[in-house]
Amino acid sequence: MNLNAPAFSSFQHDDLKLSYFDEGDPAGDPILLIHGFASSALVNWVHPGWLKTLGDAGYRVIAIDNRGHGRSDKPHQPSLYHPPAMASDAIALLDHLGIPEAHVMGYSMGARITCFAALAFPHRIRTIILGGLGIGMVTGVGDWDPIADALLAPSLDDVTHERGRMFRAFADQTKSDRLALAACIRTSRDLLSAEDMGKIDMPALIGVGTKDDIAGSPQELAMLMPHAEALDIPNRDHMLAVGDRVFKKAALEFLHKHS
Repeated sequence: MNLNAPAFSSFQHDDLKLSYFDEGDPAGDPILLIHGFASSALVNWVHPGWLKTLGDAGYRVIAIDNRGHGRSDKPHQPSLYHPPAMASDAIALLDHLGIPEAHVMGYSMGARITCFAALAFPHRIRTIILGGLGIGMVTGVGDWDPIADALLAPSLDDVTHERGRMFRAFADQTKSDRLALAACIRTSRDLLSAEDMGKIDMPALIGVGTKDDIAGSPQELAMLMPHAEALDIPNRDHMLAVGDRVFKKAALEFLHKHS
């Protein structure tokens, strides 16, 4: 676990102050990282070692704290958390930094945001890496209303729903704004159709843990896309796949091939 926090900066978009870091080799190929639900740039990308891995490989590593998360503003209105809005935040960060095109990597909710960005702004994205979300991108990932209920419960002791307990414990651990997260989980799960996925034609890598009971099959999602490859991350669940060395090795090989 790498605990050295990078310096964060902020910019304004959509009347929100959004936080980010810009690290690695300033002259390297830029890669924009988009974290998952209830996480943050620090928790998703710094602590599991992605910043170090990508920085050591010569990339310019940029990561955003999604609205409602990390050091960014945390509105409590569900209407502000649809994926196209969060995708526009990510592209606005590239605008803010004067970057015309970048690789983009997202985990879980961040993978969904990445796909919405790839559909709306294909000319800005060179490749995509999707972690922690397979065919669930299209078919859904189950009933998440109990997660919103778990986030709003007085304490973890009041939560009996297993997945709800997992996310409530994670939110408490990351000292998150639970009202913002409850708003986010209600509207950030917009699905993409199989036809939409077929329109995402930049090279794509889809990595999912073999013990992940949330994401759905990476192979099924890859089959819908013109230039996608699937990766099984052995013996990892949704929470542990993110920092796995198999995932990192495959990501570096994929980026090298398409840089």
